[in-house]
Amino acid sequence: MIGVVIAMQSEADILLDEMQIVRSLTVSGKNVHVGKVYGKDVAVCVCGVGKVNAALGTQILISKFDAKKLLNFGVAGGLNNGTELCQVYQIKAAVQFDFDLTQLNGTKIGTLDEYTENYLYLNLLKANFAKKNLGTSDRFNDSPNDYKLLTEELNADIRDMEGAAIVQAAFAAQLPVYSVKAISDVAGSGSTTEQFLVNKDKALQNLKAVLPVIFEEL
Repeated sequence: MIGVVIAMQSEADILLDEMQIVRSLTVSGKNVHVGKVYGKDVAVCVCGVGKVNAALGTQILISKFDAKKLLNFGVAGGLNNGTELCQVYQIKAAVQFDFDLTQLNGTKIGTLDEYTENYLYLNLLKANFAKKNLGTSDRFNDSPNDYKLLTEELNADIRDMEGAAIVQAAFAAQLPVYSVKAISDVAGSGSTTEQFLVNKDKALQNLKAVLPVIFEEL
């Protein structure tokens, strides 16, 4: 069983539209759809926005639906010229940039207490997607301080609000985890909110077009 954890209903719909759904239910307040898509058995959890929701949705798929591998996809924000609007990228490593034990442990920002490095490395698909670093936090903003931290200190390419938390939960369960993101906005190109609203649907359509390639490998 492949567990697919997705933040927003609009993101999930690009997969659910292609899926033969056997049953739909609510677990701990999260909608889960079970069935088959592109020849694979899947359980899709629409977890909601943010890191706690993401971790909860991931654990539901692991504990209640016996997921053996995990996939996260959706829209995200680009941070540099190497990320193009509506383009699809594969995440190679993820960090929680709002997690900070530096003062206590002397570790780099984003280093979880049970790890020695701040970035957690994902499993990679062989498909021809450019590989990028992801920064995750419970913030959607145009903060110059966040931008400086992400680009200058952490060397992140993309930011979102769920990805690194999903990776953390997958690592705790010792399961492979994959992530693919389509860019809805790019920092430094005007309001990220306005860009997100304008580009979200096109980004999702580009992501939908590559879902068969992704599932072929899973």
